[in-house]
Amino acid sequence: MQVRPPSIKSRLRFLTVLALVPCLTGCFASPGRESSGGGPSGQRLRVALAFPPAENVSPYGADATLLSRLGVTEGLTALDANGAAAPALARSWRREDDRTWRFTLREAAFQDGTDVTPAAVAAALTHATKARPAPTALAGVTLSAEPDGDSGVRVTTAAPDAVLPMRLAGPSLAILSPKAYGKKGGHPGAPTPVGTATGPFEITKVNGGGSATLDRYDDYWGGLAHASGIDARFVKDGTARANAVRTGDVDIAEAIPAAQATTLDESTLREAGTTRTTGLQLNTRNGPFKDPALRAAARTAIDSPALVTGVFEGYADPGAGIFGPAVTWAESKRVKPAGRAKAARPGGASITLATYDNRPELPEVAQVVQQQLRKAGFTVKLEVREYSRLESDALAGKFDAFIGARNSLLDTGDPVGVLGSDYTCDGGYNLARLCDKKVDRAVAEAVRTDGTGERQDAAMAAEAAILGTDAVVPLAHQQIIAGVSTQVRGVVLDPYERALVGTGTRR
Repeated sequence: MQVRPPSIKSRLRFLTVLALVPCLTGCFASPGRESSGGGPSGQRLRVALAFPPAENVSPYGADATLLSRLGVTEGLTALDANGAAAPALARSWRREDDRTWRFTLREAAFQDGTDVTPAAVAAALTHATKARPAPTALAGVTLSAEPDGDSGVRVTTAAPDAVLPMRLAGPSLAILSPKAYGKKGGHPGAPTPVGTATGPFEITKVNGGGSATLDRYDDYWGGLAHASGIDARFVKDGTARANAVRTGDVDIAEAIPAAQATTLDESTLREAGTTRTTGLQLNTRNGPFKDPALRAAARTAIDSPALVTGVFEGYADPGAGIFGPAVTWAESKRVKPAGRAKAARPGGASITLATYDNRPELPEVAQVVQQQLRKAGFTVKLEVREYSRLESDALAGKFDAFIGARNSLLDTGDPVGVLGSDYTCDGGYNLARLCDKKVDRAVAEAVRTDGTGERQDAAMAAEAAILGTDAVVPLAHQQIIAGVSTQVRGVVLDPYERALVGTGTRR
């Protein structure tokens, strides 16, 4: 791990953190019960997360990764360290023809005590296909699922899908018991994972956006977890998360701000590469950025290296594209965007720039971007909210520009997946409101492409088509920074950010 000397700005922040210590002590006291023994370790884990549930812990939206990171939900498959599909609830699979795959289930049980059966799995996948908006893992994909014998599920897609096993690893395609989809699951399309999932930890209580209590699920097919449970706190303030690790009030804190990294002892600081990119999404459908020439003006105004140095303090790389250095094959295959509009003079065009503060570096990024855009001639109003209070307005196109941090391989592990969900006419997470025929054709061609290398080439051609519209301006490619107590072992620093706590995580 590279150790960076503290800057003057960081030392000043450190003094500020010291002043906050009395205010934070006790904020993370565990409400859960103490272990009654019987487990490999028995001690509960205290975890500070950056994002509270935005959609009542439904797996069909932003909360899907929260559930997988806490070890609550699973899909038929998972992703291994190389991004390939690995067994999860399915122990094996085979492709029967261009459009049909058969998955063989392992013996497992849901947290409500019922068995994971082919009928239950097929029903869960069918529910996901009916959710609106569609889960991002299913962007542009039509599939059906049916039970096949005592241990098989047959999944058929409307068009050939070479990466279906990777797609089914998406957190939004978690398998829940039939009970999850009943009346207690809320409105149609919003199942509840409380007591209905299959992971090593079971949600027993959610206290709004403040905290959640999880207990170990003792019948987990993958073996008994070391920790007897998890007491999770949703703490949007990055300084508070870092301070809680430093004072010993939590065992694990995710998303430590780069500015706070120097306040932690080196032994508690963990870094890892991530496929997450911070980008500036420009509203192509309404407002000033409907004009490609003004989008080009915004792109040329951005100084990405200045953001990496000034805000991320070196814990990031300058924005190169939708896919960054952690996608190891991307740079050698990158295609130069063509057909970009010539930048126009903004002439004081008024725009609203929005971001969220759950990732503490984003408001700082937004302030720098605001200054850069103003210098270029835009009039910029900045709006910062918590993500759960911002997402619906962002998806509805109520802002002219939006700064967010997106893991490009989060939803499917397939590079084409994020392009379809984020930048096509029917994409379910299209913050730029982009609807471009050339882009849709390029993404559709990538979807149809088989073979790993060929699919990567097609993905990079589609990336070039998207960047050519200036709907998105890549700002920085981030690194994971987590705070972990020296007493904790087995934290999972996943580049896809789908996992954090597993069966081996313990203190």
